[in-house]
Amino acid sequence: MSSCQWLAGVSGAQLAGGALRTHNSRERMTEAKYPPPPMEPGEAPSPGPPPLYCPPTDGCALDQPPPYMPPPYPPAPALYPPAGPPAPPGEADSYALGEPHPPLEIPGEGGLPQDSTNSLLVSSFEDKTIRRAFIRKVFSVVTLQLLVTFSVVCVFTFSGAVRDAVQGNIWVYISSYIIFIVVALCLNFSSTLSRKHPWNLVALAVVTLSLSYMVGTAASYHSTTAVVIAMGATMVISFIIIIFSAQTRVDFTVCNGILLVLSVDLLMFGLLCCFYYTNVLQVVYGCLGALLYSLFLAVDCQLVMGRQTYALSPEEYVFASLILYLDIITIFLYLLILLGGSSSN
Repeated sequence: MSSCQWLAGVSGAQLAGGALRTHNSRERMTEAKYPPPPMEPGEAPSPGPPPLYCPPTDGCALDQPPPYMPPPYPPAPALYPPAGPPAPPGEADSYALGEPHPPLEIPGEGGLPQDSTNSLLVSSFEDKTIRRAFIRKVFSVVTLQLLVTFSVVCVFTFSGAVRDAVQGNIWVYISSYIIFIVVALCLNFSSTLSRKHPWNLVALAVVTLSLSYMVGTAASYHSTTAVVIAMGATMVISFIIIIFSAQTRVDFTVCNGILLVLSVDLLMFGLLCCFYYTNVLQVVYGCLGALLYSLFLAVDCQLVMGRQTYALSPEEYVFASLILYLDIITIFLYLLILLGGSSSN
């Protein structure tokens, strides 16, 4: 016999043995369901398979499965990942009633659970939405303030009767100055007033009206051409600085100490100009003041937009509107000083 024929015979024997065991098990199950008919008297019982031997001392007689059951299968492989610790008794009862199980914590970005990652994303989205609403509100309020102020300036400049009345009643200017200083300081140093609606808006309206009268009175002493040029230059400078502050990566919010030093120097230079007045010093003083408050406007714009190291709280929209408004109006006043010193009148 060749090796190939021997392997074929062994394989056929194994297949036949497996089929025979399957056939015997099926016959057992059938015989378990339908018992054999009664034997005739004198008929010998057919020999069956030998019984399984189990000593009574081993205690396995009760564990032996009945003859009609299939052979025991090996235990199921362990699940991956392994199941967690058993639930407490109360939770186990609730799960048995069909309640959903708590979600598994799957690590997300940065080693955090997925729920934490989702909450961080939602929080980041809400922060951006709130910041954008805050920026829209602040610049809307500043636009209204500038419209009111420049409208008063135009009336005081183009109307001769109003100009004469304003210049003849200087006590109104002094009263407006006192009201402006008191209310502006209250808004700056009292967070309760700047956040309490509607008193914060009332205080901001008082500041706007008083400063508008002061700026209109100052503009009435200049020519119409100088006032128009100063207004146009102020709008162009403010718009460019706001766009630049929103797009640049340079952080101006950390320059507050430098701006404080420059402010003190400008104040001392202004006192010097009061004692030694010339047109050249007035032009230089106007240029330095406009440049300094342009830097203040850049810093305050970045504080409002919140893209740099420091930022204003979204609850401080009145304070943010006030500082932007004061920056733009101060640039306008320094440009008036510059144009007044450069004119022959």
